[in-house]
Amino acid sequence: MTLSPVSDLSRHEHGISQREATRVFARIAALSFGGPAGQIAVMHRILVEEKRWIGEGRFLHALNFCMLLPGPEAQQLATYVGWLLHGTRGGLIAGGLFVLPGFLAMLGLSFVYVAFGHVPLVTGLLFGLKAAVIAIVLQAVLRVGRRALRTPAARAVATAAFLAIFVLAVPFPAIVLGAGLLGFLASRMGWSLFAVPPGPAGADGFGDAASALGAGLHRAGPTERRATLRVCAAVAAIWLVPVVLLVLWLGRADVFAEIALFFSQMAVVTFGGAYAVLAYVAQQAVEVHGWLRPGEMLDGLGLAETTPGPLIMVTQFVGFLGAFRQPGGLDPYLAGTLGAVLTTFVTFAPCFLWIFAGAPFVERLRGNRSLGFALAAISAAVVGVIANLGLWFALHALFRQTAPVDVGWVRFDMPVLASFDPAAAGLTVLAVLLLFVGRVGVPLLIALAGAAGAAWTLV
Repeated sequence: MTLSPVSDLSRHEHGISQREATRVFARIAALSFGGPAGQIAVMHRILVEEKRWIGEGRFLHALNFCMLLPGPEAQQLATYVGWLLHGTRGGLIAGGLFVLPGFLAMLGLSFVYVAFGHVPLVTGLLFGLKAAVIAIVLQAVLRVGRRALRTPAARAVATAAFLAIFVLAVPFPAIVLGAGLLGFLASRMGWSLFAVPPGPAGADGFGDAASALGAGLHRAGPTERRATLRVCAAVAAIWLVPVVLLVLWLGRADVFAEIALFFSQMAVVTFGGAYAVLAYVAQQAVEVHGWLRPGEMLDGLGLAETTPGPLIMVTQFVGFLGAFRQPGGLDPYLAGTLGAVLTTFVTFAPCFLWIFAGAPFVERLRGNRSLGFALAAISAAVVGVIANLGLWFALHALFRQTAPVDVGWVRFDMPVLASFDPAAAGLTVLAVLLLFVGRVGVPLLIALAGAAGAAWTLV
């Protein structure tokens, strides 16, 4: 079935060719290090500040919608913008390119992992790269925060969200729903808590009207609504039919059938990104399926943190090891490659479905005050959540041990001060100085930090 464009915005006179958009999204994908915060910051810098293809308000509106969806919000945001520019084809290209570099890098690192294990050189590279990731996430939190926290109410919501998830272990979906409800009620009560002064966005962006896509609201006719249904049905079939056929052909006990079913389920419930489901995936992979050994999930997370693309690519590592260790009659490396491909496919195929199904309707509601306030509150809450993720990663990178604190409603990991790693702290300070003071680019920062970590470990 041919996928037709979902949006007549692909015919907007923006003057951006599909070839040019493809080059730009390939560049974004190659630079998308540092998890979702860093990836969103890269997209904002290139699409809003540099290319001026989309305005500040429209970018945040799309981002807030993607935050509500299961799956990696940065990849879905790339798909959304690609859809705005060139319809379904543009969304498929943008979203697919966003995944491709990370998939290839993670596949190569998985081969290295099973072939060489904990070789000092590899360990040192990962050690240095973690310092670079901390600096990148810090920069991203500051960038996103400047855009989303322009009112006292937004800053209060961000602070409350950070405390709720870090100190009280409140689930991410509950934080998002609570923030959205707060913004919606504030609008209905006539309170302007989340109102941002209209017009250009200042140094961090510019008004939608000045962008290539313009500020006009999208209006869908009957023809487009039918096209949307056809596209969604096609994407759902592309995702689910191979899974059903695989299970019927091999049986549910086969490792490839288990991978297809397990990660298809994960794709539907992964609200909050990789960190939100990391513990559950690790438990199932180790205790139920026997794909990983204890501790290997953290190795996979470290690899995923150092590759471009979504952090949820850590699931690819799990699928690779699962098939590698249960290859059946196949060569283990071939089985691992097939497991990685299958895991990536069932993890990301639903992401396109959510965007193509919801984006046309979300676009029409862009001028709705109640929805705007709800999404603004959600955007503020997400800043707090991202700050929590950055702190979580920093604690586990700078301290060799943490101790759980569980007193009443208070639950968090306390670093063991005696396990402080001066070398990790020194590399992190160096990475922060290079990024904020030296203003080196992300690829150069990654290279320098990896080389420094390798040199330190070998010496």
